[in-house]
Amino acid sequence: EATKLKSTYLDALPNHIAPETGRIHTHYHQLLAATGRLASSDPNLQNIPVRSESGRKIRQAFVPRKGFTLLSCDYSQIELRVMAALACDPTMISAFQDGADIHTITAAKVHGVIPEEVTREMRSGAKMVNFGIIYGISAFGLSQRLAIPRGEAAEIIDAYFREYPAIKEYMDRTIAESREKGYAETLAGRRRHYPDLSSGNAGLRQNAERAAINMPIQGTSADMIKIAMIKIDALLRKKPYQTKMLLQVHDELVFDLHPDEDAELVPKILHIMETALPLPHGVPILVEKGTGENWLAAH
Repeated sequence: EATKLKSTYLDALPNHIAPETGRIHTHYHQLLAATGRLASSDPNLQNIPVRSESGRKIRQAFVPRKGFTLLSCDYSQIELRVMAALACDPTMISAFQDGADIHTITAAKVHGVIPEEVTREMRSGAKMVNFGIIYGISAFGLSQRLAIPRGEAAEIIDAYFREYPAIKEYMDRTIAESREKGYAETLAGRRRHYPDLSSGNAGLRQNAERAAINMPIQGTSADMIKIAMIKIDALLRKKPYQTKMLLQVHDELVFDLHPDEDAELVPKILHIMETALPLPHGVPILVEKGTGENWLAAH
């Protein structure tokens, strides 16, 4: 891990500093990611590590301009919220409306216990299932992720679909509709075509089915943050604000925030992000914010 962090980030990032500004400027690509997400390269600032302790320290190197602070605004569990809305799953929707922890709720339902009895391991497993379902995880894939027998993983997935039947119905419906139309569609109406849905090759067909299930979810999340970015850009141009939008990292926007503009701008930025693309069935959108003297401290 240390070797990878050193070669990929510590040695490489300083070479990307632009002499004119003394800063690093990434390149964003609209058309690389099939789901519609922006892709970052030269350098890729979307893969700065966040999971490991030593990886996170690299974020301390990213600092604001002098006299500014970094503001991070992050969509909370947005793909799960989109999935709950698209599937119209009453259990998941009410959990989000109540502000409950969705992974704890899922763990309680799958294991047949009350939320107070959910252990850290149970919650961690449920989190893996919640996010894995979006990507069409199999019993084999889940068993490897959780280091449990395949049979146990299959039981967890079966229990998940018993507790969230609308999710299973959404997946089956999406595959059937996508096969009929030839494409899957986001809430904003952006389409991706899947000719392999009617392929005679089972492997190609299953890959296309997984992608067709995932695309409306991940694609809607991508559309949402892009719409928010366009509206925030318009907001920052309205007055001679000193605050700048710096980065988009999947579900997070990072800003160079001028302290004098905090009270006026931050509530407006959060409001734009939370209302950029409203979800059906009253699924609330939550944006979490943090500020700090570097990117790690802002989380």
